[in-house]
Amino acid sequence: MICLSCKNGQMIESTNTYFAQSNHCYVIIENVPCLKCEQCGETYYRASVLEKIDEILDGVKKLTDRVAIMDFRNAA
Repeated sequence: MICLSCKNGQMIESTNTYFAQSNHCYVIIENVPCLKCEQCGETYYRASVLEKIDEILDGVKKLTDRVAIMDFRNAA
């Protein structure tokens, strides 16, 4: 698959760290599966991964009000 951003690089399977802020709560999710451009570094997430991220974020909002660091592999 060709990168939609730079139109030159190939998208490769990788993992990334996902950052989110919600209601004064900062969430860091490590080891999130993604497609990453080997040329420009642009990151794309599959819909199923984004759905799981939403579930994680909803759960974290109930647990903390400051900072949370999660590992996608343990939460998935």
